[in-house]
Amino acid sequence: MLSKALLRLGTGAARHPWRVIAAWLVAATLAVLAAIAFGGRTADSMTAPGLDSQRAAELIERAGTGQEGMTAQVVVTPHDGAATFFDHDSARTALTRLQTEVKRLPHVLGTSDPAGALDAGGDTAVRGGLVSADGRIAVVRVQYPDQSRLSAEDLDALVDLGDRLRAELPLRIEMGGSLFYAFSDPDGGASELIGILAAAAILFLAFGSLVAAALPIGMAVFGLTVGVATMTVLAGVTDVPTFAPVLGSMVGLGVGIDYALFVLARHREYLARGLDPHEAAGRAVATAGRPVVFAGGTVVVSILGLAVANVPFMTVGGLAVSIVVLTMVVASVTLLPAFLGAAGPRLARAGRIGRALRTGTLGRLARRRDTVAGAAPAAGWRRWIGHVSRHPVLYAVGAAGLLLTATLPVLGLRVGLPDDGSLPHSRTERRAYDLVAEGFGPGTNGPLVIAADPAGDPGVLDRLVGAVSADPGIASVAPTHIDRATGIATLVVFPTTSPQDKATADTIARLRTDVLPTAIGHGPARAHVGGAAASLSDVGRRTSQRLPVFVAAVLAMSFLLLMLVFRSILVPLKAVLLNLLSIGAAYGIMVAVFQWGWGGALIGLEATVPIVSFIPMFLFAILFGLSMDYEVFLLSRVREEYLRTGDNGTAIVEGVSGTARIITSAALIMVAVFLSFAVAEDPSAKMFGLGLATAIFIDATVVRMVLVPATMTLLGRANWWLPKWLDRMLPRGPVGTDDIPPGTGEWSGPAIGADHSPRATPR
Repeated sequence: MLSKALLRLGTGAARHPWRVIAAWLVAATLAVLAAIAFGGRTADSMTAPGLDSQRAAELIERAGTGQEGMTAQVVVTPHDGAATFFDHDSARTALTRLQTEVKRLPHVLGTSDPAGALDAGGDTAVRGGLVSADGRIAVVRVQYPDQSRLSAEDLDALVDLGDRLRAELPLRIEMGGSLFYAFSDPDGGASELIGILAAAAILFLAFGSLVAAALPIGMAVFGLTVGVATMTVLAGVTDVPTFAPVLGSMVGLGVGIDYALFVLARHREYLARGLDPHEAAGRAVATAGRPVVFAGGTVVVSILGLAVANVPFMTVGGLAVSIVVLTMVVASVTLLPAFLGAAGPRLARAGRIGRALRTGTLGRLARRRDTVAGAAPAAGWRRWIGHVSRHPVLYAVGAAGLLLTATLPVLGLRVGLPDDGSLPHSRTERRAYDLVAEGFGPGTNGPLVIAADPAGDPGVLDRLVGAVSADPGIASVAPTHIDRATGIATLVVFPTTSPQDKATADTIARLRTDVLPTAIGHGPARAHVGGAAASLSDVGRRTSQRLPVFVAAVLAMSFLLLMLVFRSILVPLKAVLLNLLSIGAAYGIMVAVFQWGWGGALIGLEATVPIVSFIPMFLFAILFGLSMDYEVFLLSRVREEYLRTGDNGTAIVEGVSGTARIITSAALIMVAVFLSFAVAEDPSAKMFGLGLATAIFIDATVVRMVLVPATMTLLGRANWWLPKWLDRMLPRGPVGTDDIPPGTGEWSGPAIGADHSPRATPR
């Protein structure tokens, strides 16, 4: 049985702590060495089978134009406000030198030539899109090979060159492009540190002991090291998206510390009962470790379910995050009990600092509460749940109305990918973006690439250029490039709107459905719209189409699992609906903040942006698993009280109030960790951080402490109704009291197959 296996595992780790700790040190060292030797860098491949942008990419690769590689752009303007590249020799000379220096950089395949175009005449430079119409801004576009042949050293070389030339040339120099996106260091490191410090502070206030606070943090750091290093090794085998390390760190820290809190709180409770530290650790893992394994497994299964989207980078990203979560689960049932065994009886008491704090204001607050996992529910929580249970209609309607109101902005949800215009002004990519938009129009920052195979039709290219140029959403079309060997042509097209603008997605759709088919006719020629903006638009559309199927599958799995555990129809149905409400409210708040700009300045958001296309699906997968942890923990306690007393009202008050402290404490840690990522510079990290923090906060407060007791009070004894014919059909197996090792003194959920009628039994 699971609990018996966990008991042996936890007790063995606690009795031989230094062996287990040494094994984890070896594992962490080997993982880091493997990452150094075999690991790769993260890479974004925003494509998926069957998409029009993917077909365009395949044609471009066949043509070998080099446009499938990485790019950068160096944007310059004279410091002298009166100077232009048309009439100032010093500015033009400086531009020529800059081009020459950039061409000499390693791995640069070539650059555009604004200086040469200026020599041919200002009109030539303007028509080529290399110099702005007023002559103030010039762009040097730099072509690199495929990302697999590059490294962060190439970005460093370009940045260092820019730093040197800024001091030597009379030009303002800014840089951007996909090279920066691929190789810029993610800004998650500071967020991880902030999250760890916030979690440490909460743990210390909860336990009053530096040792007790340090153990979950130490376990999480170990697990994060192994998990992220393994993710890096995976990146050496396949393309792991750039968001995976940030999301893995965010979720890994949150669930790792959360899971450790469950086990540590139960361990301290056993110590307070006088158990030996080794036995206390084993029993803590046997009881609290089961929901940890259950919750972690649920998170992993739901994240791996992202494969239903049929978007490879999402599938690989989910696998990478799942590795971190699995590592945290293993650490919780092996490394943490080793730490508990090494700490010995010191965890049973508060440290000197904790005792000193308790003599002041914080101490008075601390004395008014139980221990984090105290067996007796806090009187304050009991009074609150009793109050809600006496007015169930008022609180059920009010809380549901509040969440539905918060969900309303979802109706305006628009997916896309924030461009460099959403970055802070302190970043050179943002300043380059603004200069390009000012000089050439916003669409220049997100060109489309139309790949066409004429298939022997000599006039098709002229018709394509004419039709595309005439479209109202297109500002200009660069000269056509034709590969002599294959005959494939590529047209670089500049929209009138920015990459993240909805009008750009509309232009892409119009080109595909109206413009290109009309120009090509019924002949064998074909043309496809590609480029970064088109790829992201396609991925966003596919994830939006697959999201309802994914959500339905996850909710169905949730319902069946809870029905098996609690032998009830209405309890799992209620849980599914309430989870849907809390996640919907989190989506709505994200739309209000990121699309409407409400409170965006509080998290450093300088411009409104669309919701990243893959984030809603990722959030749902992660939040489903996390909320199931709280759901099972709370409902198990309510079910226990109902079986003991046979009274629904008493069961709700005692069960919810008895779990309130640990649920709110665990949720507070997760919220603190997730919010630390909401202040990162990357808008995607902000969305993940704010979305996860908001959903967990709503789930642990409005849902668990208001809606659950209110709705369960209204349902009464019907909460536990299950038709006899269905009861006979459901499989029976030990996941409840019959799976608890003798002597643990704990109940962790109903036994499947046990008599589920209310009865009074001794506790």
